[in-house]
Amino acid sequence: MQTITSSGKSININSSARFLCSYTNITRHIEIIRLKNIPGLHLERVIFPGERLMFEAVPEAQLEIQSNQTLSVVVPCLQLSVTETVTLNQLIKS
Repeated sequence: MQTITSSGKSININSSARFLCSYTNITRHIEIIRLKNIPGLHLERVIFPGERLMFEAVPEAQLEIQSNQTLSVVVPCLQLSVTETVTLNQLIKS
């Protein structure tokens, strides 16, 4: 799969390796998040308190979470992966 980044560059990412991630800012402060270690793939967002962001990543991706000028945490995106849950109503409709 070819993806166009916000910088306009085109990169190739194996779409079968991509997965859905979710991050929620549970603090009372504005945070800046960014994908840290994937060359050519740019994700950088401001996340307000209580806001949730869903995004796609590859298994080796890491999300950097910056809470203020001095505090920064790096989390593997695999820890943020979203798994699909099926409700009983969805099973009945199938």
